[in-house]
Amino acid sequence: MKVTGVLPLFLPFCRRLWPGRLAGISVALLKATALEAAILAGHLLLYPTGLVQERRAAAPPARDGTAPLPVRSGPPVVLLHGFIDNRSVFLLLRRNLAQHGGQRVVSLNYSPLTCDIRAAAELLGRHIEEICERTGSDRVDIVGHSLGGLIARYYVQCLGGDLRVRILVTLGTPHSGTSAAPLASAHPIVRQMRPGSGVIEELARPAPGCRTRFVSFWSDLDSVMVPLETACLKHPDLDVQNVRVTGIGHLALPVHPAVAAGIREALDAPQPGERATGGLTVA
Repeated sequence: MKVTGVLPLFLPFCRRLWPGRLAGISVALLKATALEAAILAGHLLLYPTGLVQERRAAAPPARDGTAPLPVRSGPPVVLLHGFIDNRSVFLLLRRNLAQHGGQRVVSLNYSPLTCDIRAAAELLGRHIEEICERTGSDRVDIVGHSLGGLIARYYVQCLGGDLRVRILVTLGTPHSGTSAAPLASAHPIVRQMRPGSGVIEELARPAPGCRTRFVSFWSDLDSVMVPLETACLKHPDLDVQNVRVTGIGHLALPVHPAVAAGIREALDAPQPGERATGGLTVA
């Protein structure tokens, strides 16, 4: 990382005091850390509002003399949160999608006591069948944050979910497993997110003919992804586009407006005739 501002003046002195510890500090990292702290504080306040599943209320009719907002021509969008979280994490993203015509948005909760990715993927499949029946749509799009993306990917690859999922967008998902927070391995679902776990090995198996298109957003300052590249999806049989996000951390991925714009672009893009293997950058 490039160090800017006044820090270069003090780096030689810092290296003598704390070799290798402060040499890599940058303004971008400090800003990202402060943003993560602010997002965490705000999310803790909103967390109780997302403890229960959202109501399946019908959309209110438009008032006389007013034109209804345009609705996306694509399928419903399903939002799936990460580990020990709930649907409140998607408050800003859901509003962003709705303001741009994505009114058919559904936020799902799974229990914070969930201990198995496979069982959570089966539950997701039942939810998606209910959504398709209720909306009359044959397929859905999914946006999954962190563990939510891994659950959705397991559903798509291992449970036949590619018949139902058109596009799967993952945000900071440990596709190859993450080694962060070693003490958290006491939780069984965290062990399933480790490199070399049974779930990770299942996802690495061949998946010929998978119909789902994948868009994976990964951040260069995501401390939950160890190594960082584990949030990039690399599989020879999958149609994947990896999108690099710069300057923000793990918690900011479902909140940041630039990421929201990238998600909208991914959902609104027509199905490509060829695989998109390039790496876009969201700054």
